[in-house]
Amino acid sequence: MKGFIETSFLDWKGFISSVLFLPGCNFACPFCHNFQLVSDPASVATLPVDWVLERLGPFAGWIDGVVITGGEPTLHPGLPLFIEKFRQAGFKIKLDTNGTNPAMVKQLVADKMVDLVAMDIKAPTDQLSYRRAAGKVVDLEKVLETMAFLKSGACAHEFRSTIWPAWHGVKELAEMADQLQGCQAWSLQALNPETAWNPEALGMGKPYTAEQIADLQRELADPVCKKEMK
Repeated sequence: MKGFIETSFLDWKGFISSVLFLPGCNFACPFCHNFQLVSDPASVATLPVDWVLERLGPFAGWIDGVVITGGEPTLHPGLPLFIEKFRQAGFKIKLDTNGTNPAMVKQLVADKMVDLVAMDIKAPTDQLSYRRAAGKVVDLEKVLETMAFLKSGACAHEFRSTIWPAWHGVKELAEMADQLQGCQAWSLQALNPETAWNPEALGMGKPYTAEQIADLQRELADPVCKKEMK
């Protein structure tokens, strides 16, 4: 574990949570703001799990759950055992993922190890668009497999997209909306070039304003969501 936020009111809607950051990622998104966990994880101090559990112990019952993020958590084969330590301590689990390891996601859901899965949708799922947003060639079949699994209602889920006007215009957002029809939640957020890993890759332009994001959320994202979370 390479990072720990003891208390967050933002990372799990409706819950007070702690956030745990795991290192490593198979993407290199130009807009990533946790890029040190990807580019040079060894430079970030490792936090012992037992130390974090000790810190959280007194807050069990006040903190509702922990958010496991990264990096990409599902790259770690030991993730189920890692999660189990926090479940045994009485915390609910939210998992953040880019969807490239459907086998791990399905295992965690089948074993009732997660209470919510949040999957990032980077772009329309054609190779050119996804490669630009992810910074690497992506196995889109796996991304689509995870997307379909979550949309099937196997577990509570949400999709999230960080959007940039030059990459996510009306056409691209409409394509993404078509693919996410029937999901439980889809949240849009504006890309912040000031905290981006590789702002040069973004090209020219300004981010969406808060008002524009609110309009897109109301008019485009919210209407695709039809199923209640479990």
